[in-house]
Amino acid sequence: MSPPATLAALDAAYRTHVGAGTRYALLDFPDHANVGDSAIWLGECALLEAITGRRPVYVSTWHDLDIDALAAAEAEVVFLHGGGNLGDIWPHHQRFRETVLARVRDRPVVQLPQSIHFRDPGEAARFVALADAHPDFTLYVRDATSLAFAADRLAAPVRLVPDSAIALGAQPRGPAEAPLLMLLRSDDERRDHGAPPPAGARVVDWLDDAPDLPAGDDIAARDAQARHRVARGLALIAQGAVLVTDRLHGAILADLLALPHVVLDNDYGKIAAYRATWPAATPNAAAATMAEAIAAVARLAAG
Repeated sequence: MSPPATLAALDAAYRTHVGAGTRYALLDFPDHANVGDSAIWLGECALLEAITGRRPVYVSTWHDLDIDALAAAEAEVVFLHGGGNLGDIWPHHQRFRETVLARVRDRPVVQLPQSIHFRDPGEAARFVALADAHPDFTLYVRDATSLAFAADRLAAPVRLVPDSAIALGAQPRGPAEAPLLMLLRSDDERRDHGAPPPAGARVVDWLDDAPDLPAGDDIAARDAQARHRVARGLALIAQGAVLVTDRLHGAILADLLALPHVVLDNDYGKIAAYRATWPAATPNAAAATMAEAIAAVARLAAG
């Protein structure tokens, strides 16, 4: 799992904005099945609750923000959920972020650690203008590539810290069910790895919720949904004795499980950028192609 100094850097960043008893809002709850975003959310909640001694006074998804309710909750700080959607690949989350920057101007807004990727320079310029127009905005990024991008463009403070999911800490892992599990993207960030997975590999993704997902939209329900999704993801990847993944949180959760893993990349290099900045402690390897990944699996399996 992540070294104590790495987690301490993340904790110190949060403590810049909140202390014991601080009222805070946490916006953009990941109301979808992708396990990685729920892992980030739970890490954010764990840190914020440990520091403040309280849960958020207001939570929203990207599609149910109520500005009046947010104001009535009297949050002293507004946090935006971290992840990998700062850019134009996932436009609904980006438009939500921009709406908050435009409409919540009477208190600090803090963007928790994100990876940044814009395909359209005009969209990047739009975000920069809104960020710099805000009277008290802080941006946290989770890799050196995103830091360089933001630091070159924004007047607002930009800081480098690790992904918030590491605050989940070490996770238990039982016996493996399969020699090789592959958690491979099936969404808009997937890339061609040069060959299909090998015969015999167990190939999965984690974009489907279980039918017993807790219902509701209040703060307690959102917490239960995130925990349910992360438990599903941990159980899924723990099936393998070795994991191959092109999902960043496949790799991060594997590290928390002490599960040997091989990392391929998504379509814009997000995982390589993160791992270059924050190396994993668990035995792992990086691969550019499926063939390289299979060779790395053999090395890891051999110890």
